[in-house]
Amino acid sequence: MIRPVRLSPLDLLDVGLLGIRTRRMRAAFSALGIAIGIATTVLVTGVPAASQAALLRELSALGTNSLQVMAQPNTDSPPQLPEESVAMVQRIGPVTVASAVANTHALVRRNDRTDARDGSGLTVLAARLDLPRAINATVRSGRWLDPVTERFPTVVLGSVAATRLGFADLPATGGPAPMVIIGDRWFTVVGILAATPLSPDIDRSVLVGWEAARSQLRFDGHPTVIYVQCRESAIETVRAVLPATVSPVQPGQVVVTRPSDALAAKRATEGAFSALLLGLAAVALLVGGIGVANTMVIAVWERRTEIGLRRALGAHRGQIRAQFLTESAALAALGGVAGTLVGLAATAAYAVHQGWPVVVPLPATLAGLGGAVVVGVVAGVYPSIRAARLTPTEALAST
Repeated sequence: MIRPVRLSPLDLLDVGLLGIRTRRMRAAFSALGIAIGIATTVLVTGVPAASQAALLRELSALGTNSLQVMAQPNTDSPPQLPEESVAMVQRIGPVTVASAVANTHALVRRNDRTDARDGSGLTVLAARLDLPRAINATVRSGRWLDPVTERFPTVVLGSVAATRLGFADLPATGGPAPMVIIGDRWFTVVGILAATPLSPDIDRSVLVGWEAARSQLRFDGHPTVIYVQCRESAIETVRAVLPATVSPVQPGQVVVTRPSDALAAKRATEGAFSALLLGLAAVALLVGGIGVANTMVIAVWERRTEIGLRRALGAHRGQIRAQFLTESAALAALGGVAGTLVGLAATAAYAVHQGWPVVVPLPATLAGLGGAVVVGVVAGVYPSIRAARLTPTEALAST
């Protein structure tokens, strides 16, 4: 009994790629169909993903992970929070930064010739060193307080406070340092903040170092407002535990702002974009799969003579099926790789042109490559089975 010859994996791959090597133009056009489908998949997922990333970045800038903690107003005495409340908030796991300011109830003036009762509608606040990070503030001119200057009579002005006090910008290094008077003491202006849309009260404030406020303005150390940033996914949980954390004895006397409305908009945007991406990817992949299936059916049908000749030389049905399945998968894989590269390049170019972050949709890319191979195999199943069923005489007689 003569046993059929078994093809090794390398031999099978060589036979499967024979049609691609000998009919390069037809193979190129065949792969073009799946390449267009996969490129479309990557493009229609990558461009919305980049747009989504840009939109979510803008929404995050609106304070979707920020909260403010204040004492409940009391008619009998000024609202106060415990001195250790900031340190206690910083111990909450999801909290990334917590800082505070405190109202010193002092008046600030441009110089000692103005009315001692006219504070220009500005507030003098004691500020902790990590305040800019907690409120996403930046210094427009000069510098922020540091561990040295916070102990001396120095101030940083909010954007509105600087305008009202007559400071557009600070002089260059080496020039005379501008000064303001708070109460009956002179303070050197070392910096001016840019506008802080999330904390408009800071814009109208004169910020003094925490330790300088204690020594120069008789500040008692009790914060007025605590600014908290935390992981966005845990913001509701953090908000729920803040009152008891800040004031374990009287949590009812603590007010916590609710999360920004931008958080709800951001979450709705994420859900809407996810559904859109899935729908677009499915449609594009389906179109590419239909193109590959149609191409492989025609390719196998045109090569019936080759099938008959190989059968006549001793190839059995399993080898015929394996040959055309291999060719179909290889053709789809080549088209998938080419389409992925084109799609990624087009996505990056469009995102850069729009000023968006370049987002590589990795799940869609991997799904596109895997889907291309799967589609190629599925597309080659029917024609390969049909080709394997042909007898040598039937295949050769059909030429």
